[in-house]
Amino acid sequence: MEIRWLEDFIVLARERHFSRAADAQNVTQPTFSRRIKLLEEEMGTTLINRQTLPLSLTPAGEEFLALCEQITERVRLTRDRLQSIAADEARRILLAAPQSLISNVVPGWLERHDLAHCVSPYLRATSWLIGDYLHGLERGECDLALCYWPRGRIALDLDVSELTFLILGEERLVPVSAPDGTGRPRFALPGTRRQPQPLIAFHPRGLMAAALEAHLHRQPEPVYLTTLNESVQATNIRELVTQGYGLGWIPQRSVRAALQNGELVRAGDARWDVPLDIRLYARRDSRHPGLPGLWQQLEGASDLGS
Repeated sequence: MEIRWLEDFIVLARERHFSRAADAQNVTQPTFSRRIKLLEEEMGTTLINRQTLPLSLTPAGEEFLALCEQITERVRLTRDRLQSIAADEARRILLAAPQSLISNVVPGWLERHDLAHCVSPYLRATSWLIGDYLHGLERGECDLALCYWPRGRIALDLDVSELTFLILGEERLVPVSAPDGTGRPRFALPGTRRQPQPLIAFHPRGLMAAALEAHLHRQPEPVYLTTLNESVQATNIRELVTQGYGLGWIPQRSVRAALQNGELVRAGDARWDVPLDIRLYARRDSRHPGLPGLWQQLEGASDLGS
């Protein structure tokens, strides 16, 4: 049964005349009459007394009219609610970020700045490389991109000329390893030429890999590593490191608890830590109506929590 048939019946009950009801529904009288006949066949009873002028409803029709009014009102209210939800979703600001930031930084940041009502993490982006975040902003797939960014000079083939950014906080990539039986790292830096240390690495085209490579090149002491596995997500690296396959550099926030409880240990001292900024990027010409106000709110609010 179509909802328009119920609406037809309500109009006919109000007008008590087929021609006027058809006009009100913007259809021809034959079409309207056929709809009412199909409705009666669907219900298995006569709803309209056609022998009276003006038309009248049969007892079954009176009962059915009450049901029609209830149903159409609920449909109207539901339609209005769905449209309101769609409008709210359209206004929400989509935030793209890697999994480690989504898990360890974004929830607290949204809460501290009262942004949960207007900003939604874009979960399709948790395994993107840095270029994907910039392209996502460019094509409007996301409105904001929260990214790790290396400090110091590093050669990057990235065009950020159309973007603006805020530095919201700091992070460090720290080298970690599973412990041996004595609580010392199973794999430790810097390794030797004859015995390089197994590395669970970041994807070679990612920004984290570039930041780590640049940092190691700046160290006076050489490091000897052999890559066993490459991954986009720090959570995957941490899993393999925890299982004892090798050492890996992981954002400090992601391994703080594991270092405290001894599940992981540092594979090297602080000289091997890679300092990073946490940057929030947006397009300068973004057309999202809520973004200018949000950006103004965040300027000067540089705390992401420790």
